[in-house]
Amino acid sequence: MTHAAPGHVAERPEGVETAGTIHAARQETIDHRWWVLGILSLLMGFASISTDLYLPAMPAMGQALGASPGLVEWTVSGYLIGFSFGQLFWGPVSDRHGRRLPVALGLVLFILGSAGCAVAGNGAALIGWRILQAAGASAGVVLSRAMVRDLYAGHRAVQMLSTLITVMAIAPLLGPIVGGQILLLGGWRAIFWTLVGVGMLTLAAVPSLPETLAPAYRNHEPLTRALLRYGELLKQPRLLGYAGAGGFFYGGMFAYVAGTPFAYITYHHVPARLYGLLFALGIVGIMATNTVNSRLAARVGGDRLLVLGAIQAALSGLLVAGAAWTGQGGLWGLVVPLFLFASATGFIVANSIAGALNSFPERAGAVSALVGAMQYGSGILGSGLVGAFADGTPWPMGWVIALSGVGSLLCTRLVHARPRKTTPPPRHALR
Repeated sequence: MTHAAPGHVAERPEGVETAGTIHAARQETIDHRWWVLGILSLLMGFASISTDLYLPAMPAMGQALGASPGLVEWTVSGYLIGFSFGQLFWGPVSDRHGRRLPVALGLVLFILGSAGCAVAGNGAALIGWRILQAAGASAGVVLSRAMVRDLYAGHRAVQMLSTLITVMAIAPLLGPIVGGQILLLGGWRAIFWTLVGVGMLTLAAVPSLPETLAPAYRNHEPLTRALLRYGELLKQPRLLGYAGAGGFFYGGMFAYVAGTPFAYITYHHVPARLYGLLFALGIVGIMATNTVNSRLAARVGGDRLLVLGAIQAALSGLLVAGAAWTGQGGLWGLVVPLFLFASATGFIVANSIAGALNSFPERAGAVSALVGAMQYGSGILGSGLVGAFADGTPWPMGWVIALSGVGSLLCTRLVHARPRKTTPPPRHALR
């Protein structure tokens, strides 16, 4: 064995890595990966935190602004309007200009919209600012999904989406609880100032995100042409199956979001500070089924798990409607089937999104935007119907959830349809 002289560092042959160097590089890669996934989870969570944080304050907001319960519930619908149309805009923009810049621009709009909500003087103004807030938040949500598809494919994409949704579920798990405490300490306007702070912190983290769509893979066709291509995507039965399964389900979930504050707090007299605990039960179910979905995706397949989730949504939705109509079981007769319905999220959302993205990987931004717009557009209808038919009972929420679950199950029949030919984007836009 050759020994180096004291004080002399032996030269390492070129191209040979020490174990320590390899370990350090691997650790840096792992740390960077989890940092990126953490930011993507936060971006995906903007749709949840923007609403879940103020759910316990909805009755108080109505009293302060002199607005009816139906009008306050339409603040959820207004948010979904901005969120749906915002996604349709950000998807093609990101396919053309990359992912990171549109995310930053969206966060600026989110901050402005949140500040507007905090100073709103009436219900109509609050709805308007919620639309702007949602248009900004939609950039982070739709583009985080596209970034996952840029980095992963197949069942791996399903696993990563499930992981992100599980982490993201912390936001709605804690949102109503934290929102209730903010309401108690600082009033409902403080909730929206909190969202301003969250938006600013996230914006500061955006420069650390990698750009996942290289210039060589971008779609350089005019934005107007890219928007028109949504029509071609809408002719694809398979894509409609994935989007419809998720869309109908989202209609029920946002009926749940808009309806439970009044069903629990007003109808069943649950204290506002405890509402978050009941809402958290559904989030725990979502996290559990997302974990199961992530582990089973490679073995069972995303499409089968999607059907399983849709069956669960349909059956539990019918139970919700029955409990809401008859009052059987009181509060817990409503909470238990709502828990089962919300838990179906873990099997429906990630699999419907990944299935659609895997069908058109070269247009991940536009497909993610279209699927998201259809899902949240259904949320507009679901929450809007609950507000329009509000009668002081859980029944409007119950029948909307039941129809949503059945509709989601019926749409899964289109998932196995053969894709139709579409006009491909320019060759330089494809990977």
